[in-house]
Amino acid sequence: MRNFLRLNILCALSCVLCVSCSDDDNDDLIGNWVAKSTFNGSARANSAFFTIGTKGYMGTGYDSDDYLKDFWVYDMETNFWQQKADFPGLERSSAIGFAIDNTGYIGTGYNGDINDELEDFYKYNVDTNTWEQIADFGGGVRRGAIGFASSTNGYVGTGYNGSNDQKDFWKYNPLQDQWEEIAGFGGEKRRDATSFVIGDTAYIATGISNGIYQEDFWAFDLSTESWTELSDLEDDDDYEITRSASVGFTIMGKGYIACGENYGAINTVWEYDPSTDKWIERTEFELLDRQNPVVFNDGLRAFVALGRNGTYYLDDNMEFFPTQEQDDDDN
Repeated sequence: MRNFLRLNILCALSCVLCVSCSDDDNDDLIGNWVAKSTFNGSARANSAFFTIGTKGYMGTGYDSDDYLKDFWVYDMETNFWQQKADFPGLERSSAIGFAIDNTGYIGTGYNGDINDELEDFYKYNVDTNTWEQIADFGGGVRRGAIGFASSTNGYVGTGYNGSNDQKDFWKYNPLQDQWEEIAGFGGEKRRDATSFVIGDTAYIATGISNGIYQEDFWAFDLSTESWTELSDLEDDDDYEITRSASVGFTIMGKGYIACGENYGAINTVWEYDPSTDKWIERTEFELLDRQNPVVFNDGLRAFVALGRNGTYYLDDNMEFFPTQEQDDDDN
């Protein structure tokens, strides 16, 4: 009996030490989130977004009752939201956005009230605050795709077409207003994946297909339009990066994946170093766990806003400082 009690005491002490170590590890994470101006419009998730200069543009989405088409700009320098001309297409969620030079683009998406998955595309002139319809997406109807751009072309791929998850990628040429399929992506089908761009390379990660969170990780050279497979996201037992419905962004030459969904909304943040092909965990997003947020990112600063947790839709906004120590007083 004495030995049994001694064993129980040792086990209890071991559990306490493990919890303590886990808390210490979390406290040691670097990165700080600072609360910024709350979004002026209705709380929402699954909005399309892009960044031009130091201004982030966001529109469409779903607010738990309605599909939306209002459109907004967030000024990173003045911390101010302003409503702009409404998106001209059908109300929708799960659309994709990207920017080329001084022009923004939003297209595809989902409207369950009328047409389900969509393929139409529009461009936005920031100087005149006007929209113009362009050629429909070359890959057909789509929602939950990913998009990014070089200095001259836009790229859209993966997603769900109403019947199956997809893995195709397409290039948009704004001078010719044409879409062209890009071959060579050897990854898995997926929807609700993430991308970020560092220099002349776009990185594609995460997403889900057939209930499986995808682990493969790919680099796309924007100058040669060639693909390279990198180390899987779960290549190391310490990695817990797989998810869907997250956001990706870049700060000072490093890539980041934040928030998302993995059997429920999550708030973890991971940093990718392209020079080592390695990931390191950073301080988690410091407000409510969320999926399908938006991100505004100019390569030097990043703001993560909106999204949802279950049926609770959000309108908050935070800036991330990857090299600072975490400070609760900023929230």
